[in-house]
Formats: sequence, structure tokens, C-alpha cells
Amino acid sequence: MKKSIFIGLLLACCTVLNAQVRRPKLVVGIVVDQMRWDYLYYYNNEFGEGGFKRLLREGRSCQNTMIPYIPTVTAIGHSSIYTGSVPALTGILGNDFFINGRPTYCCQDDSVQSVGSTTIEGKMSPRNLLASTIGDELKLATNFRAKVVGVALKDRAAILPAGHSADAAYWWDTRAGHFVSSTYYMQQLPAWVEQFNKTHKTAPGFDLKTNVKGIPMTFDMAEAALRNERLGQGNETDMLAISVSSTDAIGHKFSTRGQEIHDAYLQLDRDLTRFLNTLDATVGRGNYLLFLSADHGGSHNPNFMRSHKLPAGGFEAWTLAKKLNEALQKQFATGANLLLGENSLRIYLDHQAIQNAGLDLNKVKAAAKEWLEKQPHITYVVDYNNVETQPIPQPIRERIINGYSRERGGDLLIVTHPGWINVKASPTYKGTTHGLWNPDDAHIPLIFMGWGVDKGETFAPTRMTDIAPTICALLHIQMPNACVGNPITSAIDD
Repeated sequence: MKKSIFIGLLLACCTVLNAQVRRPKLVVGIVVDQMRWDYLYYYNNEFGEGGFKRLLREGRSCQNTMIPYIPTVTAIGHSSIYTGSVPALTGILGNDFFINGRPTYCCQDDSVQSVGSTTIEGKMSPRNLLASTIGDELKLATNFRAKVVGVALKDRAAILPAGHSADAAYWWDTRAGHFVSSTYYMQQLPAWVEQFNKTHKTAPGFDLKTNVKGIPMTFDMAEAALRNERLGQGNETDMLAISVSSTDAIGHKFSTRGQEIHDAYLQLDRDLTRFLNTLDATVGRGNYLLFLSADHGGSHNPNFMRSHKLPAGGFEAWTLAKKLNEALQKQFATGANLLLGENSLRIYLDHQAIQNAGLDLNKVKAAAKEWLEKQPHITYVVDYNNVETQPIPQPIRERIINGYSRERGGDLLIVTHPGWINVKASPTYKGTTHGLWNPDDAHIPLIFMGWGVDKGETFAPTRMTDIAPTICALLHIQMPNACVGNPITSAIDD
């Protein structure tokens, strides 16, 4: 009898072991800052076979992936990719925003200290992010045995993807000339990071984020993390979140058609090839699940557009906001500043100043909306409190709602004519920007490759917010707690 019970228990244990959830050894996320979807094909003839072409050949490309919110900027993009959510729920309303009237940088945290330098560049954490990420859910699913690491030159591009429970996030301190972190994660840099900094240090003040050299540096650091943290070498699935930041600054300075952006993407292709080969050698081909996407796209330079008879232009929203404040002061006969400011075409009224001046907030807001609607090249001025009642096309309306937060989101949103961007486009201006709802800014690449992924491409509508639930579905873990996306079933190999 005892022997039968023992055999039964042994068989039960074997059944449990055999039924363990199959997962890859490593998940790798690569976000290319300001990468337009069409760059996959604009530079395709010059790419090698082992980088972007390999991803397209061996992976699943979602060709119609759009960003479902406004504004399309770095902090929101990185947080939305890894949470599967939108600013209305994540609390990340932009790179900068206001929290209860207080100007706030998205990763600002005065309660922590820099690790690796004495500058303020390390006083950062994910605490302003209200939602969990893929990495957080992976931690929960493995009882926190999985390792999660974020690497980027921009702090927000390393911190927000890695999430709240990450083991580490590393970003570039320009003033120090090397990678740093914060006491949110650790009290001192690991020995391997200190050694990396010694061998890869640049002159203090040299802004690697604006230089093509920042691309190989990012992948060098990612490879160092991969090897030294032994990611993908344990019994649990680990995660490495990488963001390529230099492409954004180069795009801002030289736009979408400059030689500099051309050189940057060819460099990126070479470094991507090298990194994929490293993954093959260290983790094993077929043992890792990888996705590549972008936090946003980028608009064409308005001077370039006009030179080819295409409608375009630029204006400075902060200058417009200054004129608006002056107009409101005149209309309401007050010397008080009635605006807190402008950010990403959002107008923030100063509610306290309006109250102190004895004015009615709704009347001031209505006057501001009316004044803005009279300005050239503005299609809509949207009152966030009445979005549903305003005559706006539904796709734009949905993105406006998704991008709004009562505590952090402002009062009015400016929607410009297509091709009109938030810059002062002088005749000599060569750069560009992003932030709009238009496909130039909102149509992003999305490719899954590796473990559990079905090869090919799909032109079905997909969204940035579908990335996280797709990864979570493949891993058989819960999706992040503010996720509004859905798994892209065509990407999953049955």
C-alpha cells in the first residue's frame, strides 16, 4: 500500500514537472527612438542581411501598427509599449507635464540619489508611472526570480521600460561621460559597470545621445549586461529592455532625409546584426523572444515638404501660449498670468491664479479656446472636459481621450493642420520634430522574432498597446495591470 502511494506521488511530481510552462530563456525589447515605419524600406537596399532584413525575413512584421493616443513623444511611447496602456491610465503624459500644477519631468524623483556620478542625472526612478510593465508581470510570475534590466542613453528610455521591480536600469550621464543609475535600484554600480565605464568613458560634456557613436555604445552596454548579469542563463526567463536614443536627436537636428540620419540607420543595422549574433552565441538561436519597435515616428521637415509643393509649416506653441496669456489678461482686465504653460500642444490654465483673480474658470477656458481657434493652421482646439461633444473625427477623438489625465493632462489641446509641426521653421531650418496624431508620427515599425513567433507579415490594424499583451501571451503570464491592448494572434506560432 505504502509502495503504491509512493509511486503515485512520484508520478504526480513527474506530471507537474512535465507540465511546467514553456518559456524562452530571454525576452529582448528594442525600441528605436523616432524610427518611422517606412525606414524599414527606405533604407532597405542598403541594409545588410543580418540586421533589419533578418528580422523581416525570420520574424513577424506588423505593417499597420499605429499609436492610439496624442501626443506621440518618447516617455509615453516607452511606457505604453511596456504597459500595453495609454497615458490616461499610466500617468505618463509626456516627457514633461504638470502634476497638480507642479512642473514634473517624467522620471524625476527627488527622493533618490545618483549612483555612479555626483550630478543630478541619476535622481530618477519609475515612481511617476502608475501601471505595471511586462517586466513587473514577469517578476510576479516567477516569484521575482527573473532578472529585468533596462539600458539606454536616455534615462526615461531605460527606466520606464524596465518597470518598478527591475533589477537595474542604466542610462548615460553626459556631464560625467559614462553610464549611471540611481539608489532606487542599487547603492553602488556593479563592478562590471564600473569597468565598462572605465573602458568606454567619453569626455565630460560630450553628448553621446546626439551622435551616431551613441548607437554602438548602447549595444556595447547591452551586451555587457547580457554577459555579466548572465541574462538567459538561469532557470527563469529574463528580460533585457534596450532603447536606441541617438536616432531621435539626429532626426531632430537633421530631419528624415539628411545624410546624418541615413548614416545612423546603416550604423544601427550593423550594430543590430552584431547584437543578434551575440544573442545567438550566448542564449542560443530560438531560445530568445525579441521585438523591435519605436516610441514614435517623425515628421518631414516643412521646408523640404514645401520645396516639393506639399502643404507644411511650423509654429512655436510656446510663443502662441504667451500671446494667448496676453490676450486673456487684456480681455479679463487682470495682470495675473492665467496660464501655467504649454507642453506638447496642451494648454495648462493656472486654476489657482484664475480663482485668486475672482474669475470663472469655464469662462476663461472658453475665451482661450475661442482665441486659439482664430489662429492660422489650427484645425481643432479641444476642451478636454467636453471631448465627446465636439465635432472631431472619431479616430482623433479616441487618441485625445487616451492621452488625457484629469490630474496631469491640461485644459485644452491644439490639433494642427496636417504637415504643421511645433517648431519655428525658419528658411534655414533643417530639423524636425514629432508629437502629432498623423501617420508620420504615429505609424511605427513592429517586428517580433524568435521563440514562439510565426514568420511572415500582417497588414491587419494593430496598435502599440498590443505589444505587451502579445509578449505576455507568449510567456503565459498576466498582462500589465493597465493594459488595454490585445494579443496579436497572427504573430503567435501555434
